[in-house]
Amino acid sequence: MLLKDKTLVVTGGNSGIGEAIVLAAAAEGANVVIDYVAHPEETESLIDRVEAAGGRAVGIEADVSRSDDLHAMVQKAVDTFGRLDVLVNNAGIETRTSLLETTEADFEKVMAINMKSAFFGSQAAAKQFISQGDGGLVINISSVHEDWPMPGNIAYCVSKGGIRMLTRTAGVELGEHGIRMVNVAPGAVSTPINASTEADPEKMKRLDAAIPLGRMAQSEEIADVVVFLASRGAGYMTSTTVTVDGGISQGSVGL
Repeated sequence: MLLKDKTLVVTGGNSGIGEAIVLAAAAEGANVVIDYVAHPEETESLIDRVEAAGGRAVGIEADVSRSDDLHAMVQKAVDTFGRLDVLVNNAGIETRTSLLETTEADFEKVMAINMKSAFFGSQAAAKQFISQGDGGLVINISSVHEDWPMPGNIAYCVSKGGIRMLTRTAGVELGEHGIRMVNVAPGAVSTPINASTEADPEKMKRLDAAIPLGRMAQSEEIADVVVFLASRGAGYMTSTTVTVDGGISQGSVGL
């Protein structure tokens, strides 16, 4: 098993890409802490699925936009499983609004959940890694839009661009402690956040045509990359982004 006895915290872990990461990591032997802010019943169902397959998981209701809650997540991992090995900053939202349309409240919410949570979550995890003394890993679920403009979704793009620089800079700062920082940048993925696109046949036709592999990714395909990054095989990777987008970022701006 690639992650036997490692302990992961996954923010936004009870749906979409986060749920797939929880299942994939647990299947490879990891202990998993599932962060959520809504739908506790989905978290309980996910824990049942992990345990039925022989894995170990616990949930914690924590608002990732609050630093105290991020520290509580880390402490939950330590109290339950004895340590923390990997933090996956997965939680994220978008407004699908342009510069002219985005309100101050919209902007602040996106930045708090996408960017602030990754920053202070990484800080909390790094302090725990240093106290343990044997390194650790932060994986940020970013987006191709950390680098690729998406007109009409500007706050999201800005937040993901910030995560890219967080990963690059913090990875350099923390390297002396054996701590790695890596982004995973998905393209279009079949998740609840893209439900409206998937419900529109014309939009899907245009999207599939723009992706060199001809289809959206499945959440499990992103999760498999996360598992690899958390494994021994990726031990020399840090301060970088792994793009998992079927080639879409080589296509037309604005899709």
